[in-house]
Amino acid sequence: MNSVDNNSEQSDPQIAENGADKTNLDAKKVSDEEMDLNYKNKTEVAKGGILGLFIGLAVIVPGVSGSAVAIIFKMYEKLLYAIGNVFKKFKKCFKFLFPILIGVVAGFVFGFFGVRSLLNIIPFIIICLFAGLMFGAYPAVTDQIKGTKPKAKYILLFIIGLIIPILISCVSVFSNVSQHSLTNLKFYHYILFLIIGFLVAITQLVPGLSATALLMSFGYFTPLMNSVSITNFKENPSIFLVYLCLIVGFAIGLIVVSKGMNKLLNRYKIPAFYCIAGLSLGSIVTMFFNPEVMEIYSSWANGGLALDLSIGLAVLIVGIVISYLFVRFERKKESNK
Repeated sequence: MNSVDNNSEQSDPQIAENGADKTNLDAKKVSDEEMDLNYKNKTEVAKGGILGLFIGLAVIVPGVSGSAVAIIFKMYEKLLYAIGNVFKKFKKCFKFLFPILIGVVAGFVFGFFGVRSLLNIIPFIIICLFAGLMFGAYPAVTDQIKGTKPKAKYILLFIIGLIIPILISCVSVFSNVSQHSLTNLKFYHYILFLIIGFLVAITQLVPGLSATALLMSFGYFTPLMNSVSITNFKENPSIFLVYLCLIVGFAIGLIVVSKGMNKLLNRYKIPAFYCIAGLSLGSIVTMFFNPEVMEIYSSWANGGLALDLSIGLAVLIVGIVISYLFVRFERKKESNK
């Protein structure tokens, strides 16, 4: 009896290892084949729009991850493929990306004019809502590594992923980075904006990284948010060159990073998703630890703590339930295929 148990214990790691290898080989096989980017129905088109909405919001709300939503919708690898091959297979990729692009524009506009306004009125409650939505959706990320043996190297990757967004948030909170002016800029500033645009693209394609936290770390989040006004456009027309540099850097970043992430997932899907799981969890933590929310905590000294916490907790739970139910719905639909 003991010998049977011992043999079983020895074979289990090998089975898990073979399973992980098979998953990676299957992913590689899929990459060699033509990726199906066609939307099957209007529901899938709507999902593309919602994905874009969250990508647009991710630039405004700290901790929101559009790519995590792509994982929930089973669209992450398609998104990477479409962006990375948009010039090579323009018609096919653009058709897939178009609903997402509409969502991105809608999300950014809604985030800038709607969510930012709500953040000024009920900031902690809005943060709790988005944190609940992201936390409830987290099982969709861990589903990607479900059934694999958590080796030491995988756990290390998870921890590294967890630390990265928290570290970026710590820099933005404790570094006392001054808010930089967007006037009287030198030539090297525009090069910096190209780099920042590139880095923002990384945050949109790697789940768990926050564009907002990144911009705060550079001291450009608030200046960029405040720069969008007719008065500023008239007084400082060079701001459009800043926007252009950010857009160009962002576009280059999307293409380069999407290709890199595609290759990474094709070769090392399981290790990559352990790191992504850590990044995603870390980003949820940072939603309650960033310069903007620290100002909220400071304001509680003047009252409002009990009300914010009670309503915030309720909204957090509602967000978790809604997104988790959606994850379960997607799981059920996937299992019925």
